Amino acid sequence: MHYFIQFNFSQKVHLLDMMRLTKPTLFTNMPVTCEDRDLPGDLFSKLMREDPSTVKGAETLMLGEMLTLPQNFGNIFLGETFSSYISVHNDSNQIVKDILVKADLQTSSQRLNLSASNSAVAELKPECCIDDVIHHEVKEIGTHILVCAVSYTTQMGEKMYFRKFFKFQVLKPLDVKTKFYNAETDEVFLEAQIQNITTSPMFMEKVSLEPSIMYSVMELNTVSTGEEGVSTFGKMSYLQPMDTRQYLYCLKPKPEFAEKAGVIKGVTVIGKLDIVWKTNLGERGRLQTSQLQRMAPGYGDVRLSLEQIPDTVNLEEPFDITCKITNCSERTMDMVLEMCNTNSIHWCGVSGRQLGKLNPSSSLSLTLKLLSSVQGLQSISGLRLTDTFLKRTYEYDDIAQVCVVCSHLNPDS
Repeated sequence: MHYFIQFNFSQKVHLLDMMRLTKPTLFTNMPVTCEDRDLPGDLFSKLMREDPSTVKGAETLMLGEMLTLPQNFGNIFLGETFSSYISVHNDSNQIVKDILVKADLQTSSQRLNLSASNSAVAELKPECCIDDVIHHEVKEIGTHILVCAVSYTTQMGEKMYFRKFFKFQVLKPLDVKTKFYNAETDEVFLEAQIQNITTSPMFMEKVSLEPSIMYSVMELNTVSTGEEGVSTFGKMSYLQPMDTRQYLYCLKPKPEFAEKAGVIKGVTVIGKLDIVWKTNLGERGRLQTSQLQRMAPGYGDVRLSLEQIPDTVNLEEPFDITCKITNCSERTMDMVLEMCNTNSIHWCGVSGRQLGKLNPSSSLSLTLKLLSSVQGLQSISGLRLTDTFLKRTYEYDDIAQVCVVCSHLNPDS
């Protein structure tokens, strides 16, 4: 966003003119046409062809080739760059000295000094000016006040001072909503819904997730086609006004944290989204969300998870699964494993197996064998873990599902 601010000196009256200086936009016109058999004939078409603002060969398009300056103030959005051109002009017939120009931006929470230089100019002759350019990335929404102040000394030694206030509103350009999905393997899936709530289309240059120190991230917004990945949003990544786009990310705990049970307990910091876009003639904007947090699922004192299981198994044929048992408590446990058969799932092995002591935040892996006597999608249930110290039993049912199929076809069927 660009602004033009001009100060005018006079002997007794100080004038300050302010106007916005923004990038131009493409000129639009309203084409007027008629059929050849109508009274105007080819007159309207001829006038449009002679109009310098129309596109040659496409005169009926509203969008022209010429640029035009905006006629109103427009909008300022969070994440854009605030730019101002300040010009102090001496309209009097006297030389003024020690001119100091100061520009501050007042927000709801702070006051920022935007002046490029805080040193005074020795003198300013009549009809001369002092120019300055300031920039600031807008990081707050709400009311902003640009305070421009000028102090100087006249030839008579009199110190003069005046200032002007310029108020404007900073609006929110995007609406960001997040959803978290917790997987059994400690992976976290983040769905970010980004909506363009401005009145103009946006080119989404970058939408990325910066994970916290505990996680590594993988973007799920591309489809692999050979060696290259194609974006799920197409080649032209435009977001029209009021449209919403969904981005998906998979976060996995780093190995040094995955082995610690504490990483999956309580509130966990995931990371923050970094969004970069461009509008109109390339104006760039950038937003970073605050640290995203999710409430991790609670597993109680003992957590049982599956590390390996086949998708499909044969009817009445043994298959293996690998389980991981984690002590999430702050005390040592002495574990005993019991296996209970169901109507469809039968465990192969000795029930009441001693697993030994399990220290806090430590884990152990077990490979168990079982078979199914019923076809179809079957649920694995019937595992029991008992802590002999406290005589407490933890029951685990519906741990996972497996598809059971017949290993051969019946020729009479």
